[in-house]
Amino acid sequence: MAQFDETFDWVVVGSGAGSMASALLMRQAGKSVLILEKADVVGGTTCKSGGVMWIPNNRFIAEDGETDSPEAALAYLDALQNLDGGVAPGSTPQKRRAYVDQAPKMIDFLVDQGIELQRGNTYWPDYYDEMPGGFKTTRTVVAKPFNLKELGPWRKKLRKGFVEVNATLSEGMQLGHMRTNPGAKKMLAKIAFRTIGDKLRGRQFTTAGACLQGRLLKVALAAGVDIRTEAPVREILLDDAGKAVGVIAQAGDKTIRVGANLGILVNAGGFAKNQAMRDKYIPGSQAKWSQVPKEDTGDMHVELERIGGVLAQMDQMVGFQMTEAPGTENDYVMPGMQSVTGKPHAILVDQSGERYMNEGGSYELFCENMLKRNREVPAIPSWGILDQQYAEKYQVAGKWIDKKIPKAWEGKGYLHRADTIEDLAKAIGVPVEKLMATVERWNAFARAGKDEDFHRGEREYDKCGYVGDPYSEAKSIGTIEKGPFYAVPCVPGDVSTYGGVVTDEYSRVLRADGSVIEGLYATGVTTASPMGNVYPGAGASVGPSMTFGWIAARHAAGLDNQAV
Repeated sequence: MAQFDETFDWVVVGSGAGSMASALLMRQAGKSVLILEKADVVGGTTCKSGGVMWIPNNRFIAEDGETDSPEAALAYLDALQNLDGGVAPGSTPQKRRAYVDQAPKMIDFLVDQGIELQRGNTYWPDYYDEMPGGFKTTRTVVAKPFNLKELGPWRKKLRKGFVEVNATLSEGMQLGHMRTNPGAKKMLAKIAFRTIGDKLRGRQFTTAGACLQGRLLKVALAAGVDIRTEAPVREILLDDAGKAVGVIAQAGDKTIRVGANLGILVNAGGFAKNQAMRDKYIPGSQAKWSQVPKEDTGDMHVELERIGGVLAQMDQMVGFQMTEAPGTENDYVMPGMQSVTGKPHAILVDQSGERYMNEGGSYELFCENMLKRNREVPAIPSWGILDQQYAEKYQVAGKWIDKKIPKAWEGKGYLHRADTIEDLAKAIGVPVEKLMATVERWNAFARAGKDEDFHRGEREYDKCGYVGDPYSEAKSIGTIEKGPFYAVPCVPGDVSTYGGVVTDEYSRVLRADGSVIEGLYATGVTTASPMGNVYPGAGASVGPSMTFGWIAARHAAGLDNQAV
């Protein structure tokens, strides 16, 4: 093996939240750390996300006087494995146990490092709260809004977040119900005054994923972590015994060889922007519908497979049902549809005019259902069917449509409006009798208060503010009977792919025969999800990424010999 240009104890590929958590653990152990980031900014997909962590039995639950336990969380994760018939090699009993036991400890570690965290919206239930061990308030943890000025010159190196204000996701959710939530206007005024105060004090706040990454970045820099942008890793180097000992990376117009004494952690994101890989693993999905950064092209998936890693669960993605509203093509985050079709007075139908799923619930399941349906009946796009009751209370793609159609949408064949369901069906090209029958059946369910077909509204998550409307009497189910009627297209977007290399409970990359590639660890959506083929709740990507990045660092540093 040729001599290295540089050597560090811990070399990390990618700069997402899992990378930072591992780096902080290594620095506390007195080890040198290098993070190599492909993009020209730090933060990866985490920065563009909600920055939510799904952490069972976390310290904030107890502080609020509620009770959770490792046993309940494990029962929940185990039960979810039975919901999907597919094989999920990334989720073993040992890995689920490691996650449940170590995730709360990882949070405690971050708090001890000075990372300011708090509980997420207390009405943010698990997505399958009716299952054994399901939680009906919230297991989520988020970072407190962060003043970017605290990063000094590094603030320009942090990837932009999607909510650059001093407000929490919980507060933002309340604003999304401006016409039904009596407290929304007061909340808006509160945020406005806060924003004015911040401006006068020279503060620049961000929230959601960017505030989590901002806080992690600040502490990592103070701890002496070496972070380099525009430094894509091209190759992972193995010695003659098959142990990972370093990487080859690009540094400007130079190629450098970096050695790793203790190990290499790969946390390089997924393959959401690689259409060829999507065509192979998730046919029917489109890279243009993904919310992830453009650098998310699966380079490390290919490299890990080349050196003996096994890819699994590659047909999975973290769905984000969205709508291609005219004028939003270049938006930083394109408009979602979860908060449209899950609201009262709205349903989703395929191109035959038939309803085929619960429009509430998990966005991952929503988009998976759409892709599956499309193999049998044209369902991409599907149609959100709404009435004037909906339009008077809620928005579509961030716009009010009850008074007039936004000018940018006129003549684009995007939002369809008609005085009758019959005419709406003709406008969108679905069978008239089928759509009329579907709406009539839904209205009967709505009047009875029970969705006999798909049980919408029976889970707590269906009724929470991110999907339904907790401020209305209907919450999730309402008739579609007041004209005019509207139809808006919906496609299966995503906020990441969800499959990758198989790892063990210590985050070590495994070969096909189950043996470990020594010195090589992986976490985040570079791996086959430890949650399996089901998304248990908000933060089921970021939480595992951070936890298993932390576990990897502990194992590599020899701080303990057990992840459980």
